[in-house]
Amino acid sequence: MAQIRFFALQEAQNRQPVNIEYPNKRTSEYFGSYVFDKRNMQEYLSQEAFAGVMESIEKGDKIDRKLADQVAVGMKAWALDLGATYYTHWFSPLTDGTAEKHDAFIQFTDTGGVIEAFSGKLLAQQEPDASSFPSGGIRNTFEARGYTAWDPTSPAFILDRTLCIPTIFVSYTGEALDHKTPLLKALNAVDKAATAICEYFDKNVTKVSAALGWEQEYFLVDEALFNARPDLVACDRTLVGHQSAKNQQLDDQYFSSIPERISSFMRELEIEGYKLGIPIKTRHNEVAPNQYEVTPIYEECNLAVDHNLLIMDIMKKIARHHKFRIIFHEKPFQEVNGSGKHNNWSLITNTGVNLLSPGAKPKTNMQFLSFLVCTLNAVYKHQDLLRASIVSAGNALRLGANEAPPLIISAFVGNQITEMLDDLETRVTDKKMTPDEKTELKLDVGKIPEILLDNTDRNRTSPFAFTGNRFEFRAVGASANPAAPMIVLNTAVAQELKDFKREVDKLIEKGVKKDEAIFQVIREFIIKSKKIRFEGNSYSEEWHKEAKKRGLSNITNVIEAIDAYTSKTSVKLFVANKVFSEKELEARTEVRYDNFTKKIQIESRVLAHIAINQIVPTAIEYQTRLINNVKGLKELFGDDAKEMTEGRIALIKELSEHTSSIKAKVKEMNNTRKIANTKNISRDKAYEYSLKVVPFLAEIRYHIDKLERVIDNEMWPLPKYSELLFTR
Repeated sequence: MAQIRFFALQEAQNRQPVNIEYPNKRTSEYFGSYVFDKRNMQEYLSQEAFAGVMESIEKGDKIDRKLADQVAVGMKAWALDLGATYYTHWFSPLTDGTAEKHDAFIQFTDTGGVIEAFSGKLLAQQEPDASSFPSGGIRNTFEARGYTAWDPTSPAFILDRTLCIPTIFVSYTGEALDHKTPLLKALNAVDKAATAICEYFDKNVTKVSAALGWEQEYFLVDEALFNARPDLVACDRTLVGHQSAKNQQLDDQYFSSIPERISSFMRELEIEGYKLGIPIKTRHNEVAPNQYEVTPIYEECNLAVDHNLLIMDIMKKIARHHKFRIIFHEKPFQEVNGSGKHNNWSLITNTGVNLLSPGAKPKTNMQFLSFLVCTLNAVYKHQDLLRASIVSAGNALRLGANEAPPLIISAFVGNQITEMLDDLETRVTDKKMTPDEKTELKLDVGKIPEILLDNTDRNRTSPFAFTGNRFEFRAVGASANPAAPMIVLNTAVAQELKDFKREVDKLIEKGVKKDEAIFQVIREFIIKSKKIRFEGNSYSEEWHKEAKKRGLSNITNVIEAIDAYTSKTSVKLFVANKVFSEKELEARTEVRYDNFTKKIQIESRVLAHIAINQIVPTAIEYQTRLINNVKGLKELFGDDAKEMTEGRIALIKELSEHTSSIKAKVKEMNNTRKIANTKNISRDKAYEYSLKVVPFLAEIRYHIDKLERVIDNEMWPLPKYSELLFTR
């Protein structure tokens, strides 16, 4: 077994960077060349078809079948010109990735030949077999029909000579079976609610779009070493492994020079990403060894989510070109930082104004304050739901350590903004303001851009931090579909904006001037959301105590956190905003519970295999060597061998103790899992796994990692951290 490790290490050390040449043209000349975007639509569509698609994107109107036929003709011509031979509806079911079923363009002719055919019917809707996708009980296995329907707001693209058409995925009875459907509904809700608030300040605003900028962290491991680790292959994380003497303690990896082999991978990723219209902006080394990050320019939220799912897919493929395997798991290696996917969120009007960025005039800043306090109040009211949107078996291993935000949801806005909000809270009263008070208040509000200019600090410990013109939701896990937290955030903010407008309108109806009414409601929202604001170190024990005093929740169990989706507050929120039905919420929690159970099942089975089939035999073999050595010394030296063999005998005992503990713990874990599997309710089973099975993973690992430290290096069967994390 040890030979496999050394062959893998030798292979990894002999790797050479793949020579990747940039296209002989500027990025701007080939950017989006494989995307059916506005530029290509104008070239391949009739004026009528192009105008119809643009109107559908802007207004959310349905595209009729006649228009869909015209679009299909143009889209097919464009795809064929680029060498496409297949088409597929590309969607995101309730799994960790995307799904696609490829169909050829060919169709028989009357003469027995074939032609390339593609109609509006095939573009607009298909019926993939839905029987094997998670549904949470919405449909039975024998009810296989599901529908995918074209999403015109996310442009089609070509990948591997296949025309990919982004779609939603719903059941035969109309319930959402994907992430995109509720995301589009949430974005529609926040659009309407935000546009209504903007009308107080600018009548020209007719649409508000949520913007998302994700920061994708990931690890790269040489594929030979990856394949020699059964835990990485099956679980995307190491279930055993002692930390290496050097990991990230010198802080010499972060932003350091990018190794040549890694840089080669990044260059190919950028080229392919640009062809697909993904606006990759930043690349750099992250904190942990072999950890990196890719970040694009902000985009409309729905498109940004699709681009994140797409780039994760092509990253996996390109990594293999370079003999790497990419790891998106939130905590693949113990004792080094895990990976997140920071979601930077803001709201942008059709007039180009960022609603979370102040302007030069008091009126613009009143608008900024309105959206700021509504967001803070949304985070306060729905802290449990926001937590539920980001928890998982993997992210639970990352959150709460001194590398990622804690599970206590709080919002950071900076000391200066905090002082300004506190001042507004004390000075704006329910009585009618005097002209002097109005002037003083507006002067203070007018200073906001100057305040933010100097407020450059970023609280890296905050789960939800305001960073000048956006909020950064830092608790999202690297492997997650970013749609989940974006559905929650946009829906929660939409509801607060609706509540804000209702309160303002009530005051206006009572004769209060509009500006005064807005300021009074801003003050109310400042007071309501004050508990969620925290400017200090979210890792500290003091904050945990303070958060408890404030009544903020700190739910650390994944299953208990997921429960928030079906609380009365959450159901009311989603149903009122037409994002989820109660049935759909119940189904999604079922899927989440089941997913957690299956991941822990897999990890426990893999760990048992590694422990019993690899580690224990290695330990026994080494123990046998030591026993024979002790016997030989005693035969040779007699009583004089006592001092020589003392240390060896102690080591033999240590090996025996750890080996016995591993065997006993594995047996106990397997029995515990069998008992948990008797639970018929998915929530009960998942909870049993979280409480009873998960602890065994750490307990068994402890003994295996102790053995790694004392067993002869030549005999150890698995690539070690020092090899996995420091091979370029």
